[in-house]
Amino acid sequence: MKDLRFLGFLVILASSLLFIQCTHDPYVPADGIDGTNGTDGEDGADGIDGTASCVGCHSNSHRDSITASYSISSHNIQTMMYTGQTLAEYTNRTYCAQCHTNQGYIEYTETGAIQDAAALPTAISCTSCHSNHKTLDFENDGPDYALRSVDPVQLIVDEDYHIDYGNTSNNCISCHQPRRSGPIDDGSGTFTLTSSHWGTHYGAQSTMLEGIEGAQIQGSLTYPVIASATHRTSSSCVSCHMEETTNGLDGVHSMWPTDNACVSCHSSGVPTEVGGLVSDMGLLTTLLENVTGWEYEYEVDADGELILDEDGNPIIVLDGNGDPVTLEVHGIIHDGHPNNGSFGQGATFTILEAEAAWNYIFVNSDSSNGIHNPAYAKALIRNSVEALD
Repeated sequence: MKDLRFLGFLVILASSLLFIQCTHDPYVPADGIDGTNGTDGEDGADGIDGTASCVGCHSNSHRDSITASYSISSHNIQTMMYTGQTLAEYTNRTYCAQCHTNQGYIEYTETGAIQDAAALPTAISCTSCHSNHKTLDFENDGPDYALRSVDPVQLIVDEDYHIDYGNTSNNCISCHQPRRSGPIDDGSGTFTLTSSHWGTHYGAQSTMLEGIEGAQIQGSLTYPVIASATHRTSSSCVSCHMEETTNGLDGVHSMWPTDNACVSCHSSGVPTEVGGLVSDMGLLTTLLENVTGWEYEYEVDADGELILDEDGNPIIVLDGNGDPVTLEVHGIIHDGHPNNGSFGQGATFTILEAEAAWNYIFVNSDSSNGIHNPAYAKALIRNSVEALD
């Protein structure tokens, strides 16, 4: 009996051993012997320092030359004239401030209008034209020089017309455009000069280049197609006025046209005027100084000052029949100068005389002696001379 029990115990013990799992680690072979090291590769080229593209323009050495160049520019000299204490009232006029003051130009380019002129205006300076870069990807997008305005410009005198040079020269158009359009026939074949500042008001460069806004009196010379002038199609404001300086007195930020830019195209030398234009301007001056218009005679006090009615209008002198008394006005241009007592505010001339005077002012105000658009300038003046002669 005891043997059977012992035999059963052995059977149970043997069966339990079948369910015992292995718990030792799996076999891992030992590392082999290290191989020979390979040859070192070549070092890569050093990248551009993160600020290198910035320092090129934003270093003192770069900016010092710009400051020196700008100091002789009309943008600096002329606007300083309009921001002194004695002329503060002038620059506080919103219409003037947009181009004659730093604060006004910034507000105008950012909002398209001037709400309030600065109480203490400052002159046009670096920050007038330059603010923030539109992009820093100059390699693909081209440098924008952080200019405030590089988009096509809507003309003040024609909201339906935009001038687009396709480059940074667009920044110049904001101010270098006329403030007024030419004379319009009042229905009687005449035109009355309603302002002592009648005319383009100097900034006629962009519209001269474009070949628009002149009074196209018919004559022997044909007017060129709009925007066809070579300086308009194959050059730009920047390429002619801001190239490397010739002698330290032109180019770059002086904005005076540089001979370096001219001789790249004009192999015969630097042009200073358009042939025949100066003599034609002289002829037109004489003709305009001798035209005869008329104006009302106004009542004046003992000091020669106009007497105004309750609405602030000058009072017209009446004759015995109650009709207005008129006086002859000799010359729509005086002393060859279109903005010095030249217009006889309130005087009436024929529309043809007014158009010829407008062309004189337009070409004179462009200040390039016709070089911006030779064919257009010559046609405006020559045809005006023929019409009045």
